[in-house]
Amino acid sequence: MSASPAPSRRPDRSGLFIAGGILAACAALVGYGIMAGNGGDDDKPERKVPTAAVTYEVTGSGTVDITYQARSESGKAVVVEAATLPWRKTVAVPLGRQAVVSITLGEQGGEARCAVAVRGRHVQGATAAGEFGRATCSG
Repeated sequence: MSASPAPSRRPDRSGLFIAGGILAACAALVGYGIMAGNGGDDDKPERKVPTAAVTYEVTGSGTVDITYQARSESGKAVVVEAATLPWRKTVAVPLGRQAVVSITLGEQGGEARCAVAVRGRHVQGATAAGEFGRATCSG
C-alpha cells in the first residue's frame, strides 16, 4: 500500500472574518460610549431654575414645629422642630412650586400665626391654637 498524499487544505478564513466583525462592532460601541458620556456639553452653562424670594414668618407663643418648602429639586420640605418664636426665614422657591409653611403646636398648646410673603408681598396668614393646633399658609 502506498501512502497517498493528503489533499491540500486551505485555511478556513470565515472564522477570522466573523471575529474581525465582532471586534469592529465592540470598538464602535466603546467609541460611541465615550462620545455619549462626554456629550460635548461642557461649554454650556448649567440651566438654572428661576426662583422667587419667599419669606415665611411664625409668631406667637408655645412650642412649634415648622415645615416649609424651599429650593429643592426633590420637592422635600424642611422641618424645624421646637422652634423658638418669633421665627422668620427667607428662601428661594422655584417658580411654579407652591410656597408652603405649616405649623403644629406642641402638647402644651398656645397660639401661633404663620404668614407667607412672596417677593415682599403678603400672600396668606393663618392661626393655630390649642393643644397640637395646626395651621398652613401657602402662596
